[in-house]
Amino acid sequence: MITHPSFTVEPWCLRETELNLEVLAQSESVFALSNGHIGWRGNLDEGEPHGLPGAYLNGVYERHPLPYGEAGYGDPESGQTMINITDGKVIRLLVDDHPYDLRYGRLLAHERVLDFRSGLLSRTARWTTPGGRTVRITSQRLVSFTQRAVAAVLYEVEPDDGPVTVAVQSELVANEQLPHTEGDPRVAAATESPLTGEEHFAQETRLRLVHCTERSALRVGAAADHLVEGPEGTRWMAQSEPDVSRLTVTADLEPGQRLRLIKFVAYGWSGQRSLQAVHDQVDAAVAAAVSAGWDGLVAAQRAYLDRFWAAADVEVEGDAQIQQAVRFALFHVLQAAARAQERAIPAKGLTGTGYDGHSFWDTESFVLPVLTLTAPQTVASVLRWRHRTLPAARDRARQLGLAGAAFPWRTIDGAECSAYWPAGTAAFHVNADIAMAAVQYVLVTGDEEFERQEGLDLLVETARLWRSLGHHDAEGVFHIDGVTGPDEYSAIARDNLYTNLMARQNLLAAADAATRYPDRAEEFGVDDEETAAWRDAASRMAVPYDETLGVHEQSAGFTRLQRWDFDATPPEDYPLLLRYPYFDLYRKQVVKQADVVLAMMECPNAFTGEEKARNFAYYEALTVRDSSLSACCQAALAAETGHLRLAYAYLGEAALMDLEDLEHNTRDGLHIASLAGTWIALVVGLGGMRRQVRDDGEPGRLGFAPRLPEALSRVAFTVTVRGRRLKVDIGPADARYLLLEGEPLEVLHHGEPMSLTVGVPVDRPVPPVPARPEPQQPRGRRPVGLPGGEESGAVPQEPYARGPAGAP
Repeated sequence: MITHPSFTVEPWCLRETELNLEVLAQSESVFALSNGHIGWRGNLDEGEPHGLPGAYLNGVYERHPLPYGEAGYGDPESGQTMINITDGKVIRLLVDDHPYDLRYGRLLAHERVLDFRSGLLSRTARWTTPGGRTVRITSQRLVSFTQRAVAAVLYEVEPDDGPVTVAVQSELVANEQLPHTEGDPRVAAATESPLTGEEHFAQETRLRLVHCTERSALRVGAAADHLVEGPEGTRWMAQSEPDVSRLTVTADLEPGQRLRLIKFVAYGWSGQRSLQAVHDQVDAAVAAAVSAGWDGLVAAQRAYLDRFWAAADVEVEGDAQIQQAVRFALFHVLQAAARAQERAIPAKGLTGTGYDGHSFWDTESFVLPVLTLTAPQTVASVLRWRHRTLPAARDRARQLGLAGAAFPWRTIDGAECSAYWPAGTAAFHVNADIAMAAVQYVLVTGDEEFERQEGLDLLVETARLWRSLGHHDAEGVFHIDGVTGPDEYSAIARDNLYTNLMARQNLLAAADAATRYPDRAEEFGVDDEETAAWRDAASRMAVPYDETLGVHEQSAGFTRLQRWDFDATPPEDYPLLLRYPYFDLYRKQVVKQADVVLAMMECPNAFTGEEKARNFAYYEALTVRDSSLSACCQAALAAETGHLRLAYAYLGEAALMDLEDLEHNTRDGLHIASLAGTWIALVVGLGGMRRQVRDDGEPGRLGFAPRLPEALSRVAFTVTVRGRRLKVDIGPADARYLLLEGEPLEVLHHGEPMSLTVGVPVDRPVPPVPARPEPQQPRGRRPVGLPGGEESGAVPQEPYARGPAGAP
């Protein structure tokens, strides 16, 4: 989309200069607003035309059955699907009785702008009615970062060439008609009219609807209030019915006059509170919004984002698209998490219903690492959501005959929703992903209270899972068998390298935390014998390695499998899961997404530099990137191993995943983890940043090994570590480190220690790149934009159902 002629490339906004109905659904995703609690897709104010109407509340879903042809013990019984709740952004317009519908009359001008600094979505249009009158319409929309339950719209109409009579209908609409999709009929049944009306109200300028879901029994309330400004004679009336509450404002406008409507909307939901309680909650929230006023909400939004960008901005010189893309990415990652407050971060955020609104392991592995170093106040809340779901995870572990907690592969409320166990239940690495996200959060922030409470609980229960899942062989080596790693084309493997290395870190971190907090450990029944067993399992963990090839095996025996015949695989056969049976994929050397490469990024001290180079080259030739999660990991290791041209190409693929709609499913929502991957490719990749954890689980210094590809002349970024704000400014020949705030900090530059104090820049030269032959990708799978390929390498459509695997 970013190369569509109607979209401009600008550093601080996304601008669409004309309306294009052929990309309307995609634009609704990229223009979506959210605060992690409320999500509004970027639908046109008038509601139609639309690609996919959408208003969402984080955690609101409906259940649907998961029938099986052949049922198995432990299969989840029901699925969960995020639903379109009461839409509060609809404002319909009639001009001289002509509905303002951009498919009729003449649209003379139309522009939309998403401003990353103000957080506002603005729209301007000039439209001539079928009757020949022209009006100017402007609107601004926000979802508040400071008032969690609140969103607001400012809507204005002015005549352009003569008097007009206008009617504006501001609505709360439930059970909007959704477009038909080719998908699971059980999901379609759950999302078609999912809300049952309990209360409807309209009086003066105030509106309210309260509904309840049938199966999940969640009560959803929405309220609105309005400020109306118009010429003398402006009138309004309110009316309601079970699924619509409406304020209609009418006015006769002469040129130079204007009708202005400010709409304040508030949401609330609960699975426990009464109708009256939800009713009162949304009324109070909308009253607070009215008290703040439009200008107050806008000012608070700008102040919030000023603080965010001061701590999170990434500056890129040499590629205007990447500069725009990384700010677009950071803005949407923030939107997905800012006010989630003990709720999950869905794979698509609150920008669409792709993946049914489920949260996966990529929250902890991709999104939280970015937020930990840029907006740490958002991270503990998400981890507390995982902690809140511990009872369900413990129940799942017991059902599977295991100790501790088995966290779900995909979920909304904490219950497992994956009906395909090889890529769901068997993907136990999600437990270590959660545990290590908690460890990283504590290391970076120093939040000892979180570590003592929720952090210790998560670490202990995940460590118990690993100890019960694995076993020692006759030689004492600890193995974890029958698991699926990040690469979902290699399921039910023995000793998946990523899983084992992450489990090793998890076990050591749990033992250390139990030692630091013996009173809390005692509450869990953790004794010295148990922590010793954890340390023993970690020290004897199997690490698959092929001595003949000199590379680590993705899992035991992987390098002895038959290689996939890439030369005989035409481009239209990707993603492979749509054209080939899983049994064939599982028994071949073909990698869906970075697995060993991700292990090298997450556990860097487990490998030597030469091992990383050999591993990267070997698996680069096998990885087809049928997942949006792969490119950023490959960018990071390509940069570390000296393949800067390749790193730059993978950076572009991660950055433009949604802006270019590379997988042709942006219409269903944004890829939040791939957006986070833009930051990872720049900061972890080109910046060479490695996190503060050693392979033995102990804290280590923050290190950087920056290098730039020829295409970029400068990359600068800011990270926050234990209250210290550090800016790293990288040029072609040297890097500058400047501590902006906080106590002195010691970091590493290409392994060399440096001490930093506030306001004193330290410059260091960037060493030359080691000379190595550039690794090759499978035929037809070169990254987008990499020169010298036999074809463009464009990534084909990634279906969001993702086959049985279901992972983003």
